[in-house]
Amino acid sequence: MNMSRLLFLTLLRYVTLFSAFLLSAQTYAQFLPDFTQLVEQSAPAIVNVRIRSTIAGDNSFDDFDGDREELEEFLEFFGDRFPDGFDMGERQSASLGSGFIISEDGYIVTNHHVIDGADEITITLNDQRQYTAEIIGSDPRSDLALIKIEAEGLPTVPFGDVEDVKVGQWVLAIGSPFNLSHSVATGIVSFVGRSLPSQITGQGNYVSFIQTDVAINPGHSGGPLFNLAGEVIGVNSQIYSNSGGSIGLSFAIPVDIAANVVSQLMQSGNVSRGWMGVAIADVTQEQANTYNLPTPKGAFVNDVLPGGPAETAGFRAEDIILSYDGDEIRNSADLPYHVGLSLPGSEVNVELIRNGRLENIRMLVGDLDAASNQQQIQLGVIEPIENSLGLSVTELSETEKQRLGLDHGLRVSEVTGAVAVKAGLQKGDIILSLNGRDLDSVNDLTEINASLPADSPLPLLVERDGQQSFFTIMLDG
Repeated sequence: MNMSRLLFLTLLRYVTLFSAFLLSAQTYAQFLPDFTQLVEQSAPAIVNVRIRSTIAGDNSFDDFDGDREELEEFLEFFGDRFPDGFDMGERQSASLGSGFIISEDGYIVTNHHVIDGADEITITLNDQRQYTAEIIGSDPRSDLALIKIEAEGLPTVPFGDVEDVKVGQWVLAIGSPFNLSHSVATGIVSFVGRSLPSQITGQGNYVSFIQTDVAINPGHSGGPLFNLAGEVIGVNSQIYSNSGGSIGLSFAIPVDIAANVVSQLMQSGNVSRGWMGVAIADVTQEQANTYNLPTPKGAFVNDVLPGGPAETAGFRAEDIILSYDGDEIRNSADLPYHVGLSLPGSEVNVELIRNGRLENIRMLVGDLDAASNQQQIQLGVIEPIENSLGLSVTELSETEKQRLGLDHGLRVSEVTGAVAVKAGLQKGDIILSLNGRDLDSVNDLTEINASLPADSPLPLLVERDGQQSFFTIMLDG
């Protein structure tokens, strides 16, 4: 083979490979969505929400929003402390977020936390027109707010169906991150039905979030999350981040909750929620085995509150709720979400396991706000009782003690610290005694915990899977 023929064949090979690469790239591109039309249609209905609020005067810089270098120079001048009698005085603060128009006459949806405490709300439209908005109503439990501007003929966006939202589908957000108005970000749905702890949301478990990897940042709050049809399927509300910026974990309030809340706010300015009156926890593996459940699913009823809808309907401690009004209850956090969506006074069917048998109970839904006015109620997972042992515990019901053949004990609901982890304790363990003293109530543990010696091995009698064993735990000195 001569040199010219070899060069020709080599060149032909590279041309073939390059052509194949271009063809595969073009084929791949055919499967990627084109968002341009969606943005052109939807962007005019997205607004920038800017609020002004008043911060009371004090001698603390916790809420300082001025120039950081000037602050450091100021502190250096005064020896890193305030001069005696110094007070910053009452001052103005500004913050921003996003929102979207849902009616031609100016109703706008945004987050509660965006407009909370606002003295003045300024709305800037896509065409740069500005309006002052009034608050129609705001709901901290769902982090949603409805505001209104005086205008006519405004562009709007439609609501979609949350039942059509699937993990892996493309979604798009439009908002004002860091005040960069009408910025577009895309990604996929990474989880549907994400329940976040109330310590993160500050709202309780009344929202089952849509989780995405869309680059949501400060200023996006209150803006819409779209599907490819240009329908709003969620309201961007939360991000998970150590830095304050996006790390690919963002959470949107599903459109069914938004539609429910907005409708009530538009009609009355406030939101009514259903109430059941039970204290619940996740089902443990031990409980699943006891009641012949294939997996630990559902909401385990620890207690039924006296006089509540659940007691009236005939619920009992140790019932395991599997579905509520036709919706599956996968874990205890699902129940408050579905109950909260129920209208007070409506009748629902609840499917449960009782003594190993499947049963159905009809219940008349109560009113959460009315119940909260009478007594302090939390519908959801029992608040963990934490201590220096590094664990959270709940008390055993009398029925549970009888079933387990115990006359005392505390169940470990969560292992929260290194002390308990080192000792080998696990969620679901039942602690019978600590340092030789029996445990039967949270008060027992609190009292004993206050007098425990540090740097000394302490015996724990624990029941796990029907077997009792001693563990040794040592507090940090």
